[in-house]
Amino acid sequence: MISIELHAAQRDELQTIENLMQFYTYDFSEWVPLKLGEHGFFNILPLSDYWRKPATQAFLIRVDGELAGFVTVDDEIHVPDARYNIGYLFVSRGFRGQGVARFVVSTLLNRLPGRWQIFHVEANQPARLFWAAVIPEATQNRFSAHQLYIQGLPCTVYCFEKA
Repeated sequence: MISIELHAAQRDELQTIENLMQFYTYDFSEWVPLKLGEHGFFNILPLSDYWRKPATQAFLIRVDGELAGFVTVDDEIHVPDARYNIGYLFVSRGFRGQGVARFVVSTLLNRLPGRWQIFHVEANQPARLFWAAVIPEATQNRFSAHQLYIQGLPCTVYCFEKA
């Protein structure tokens, strides 16, 4: 049995998340046309402003004590009345398929009761399959799904209340 931990990232750990964003972006480049820069890194801007927002919460994921990914919660919502949004969710490939992301989502929803929005880009089939399985289970089928364009990309947005 694996041990999964989700802990709030401290200010000195935000650079770790910034580093992991390269891997997140690499994975995302399979579904969205993102280009590598001349030095072999994706040209992503530091998230300094994102970290400063009062509603942004960052968490590191560890499996058996080893860094396995990160997740952020923010208030960048696309539907009325939502309070929470999962901004980024990244689980390193070596830890996928072991229930890590499912544990992380369940833990966050239990820690932060309220109205949620969770969305994914339609082209991202693994995310589409993951959320289509996790959302009904986490909400006892009490959710709505909406098709929206976010930053020009077709997305599915799930909305629900978590007590």
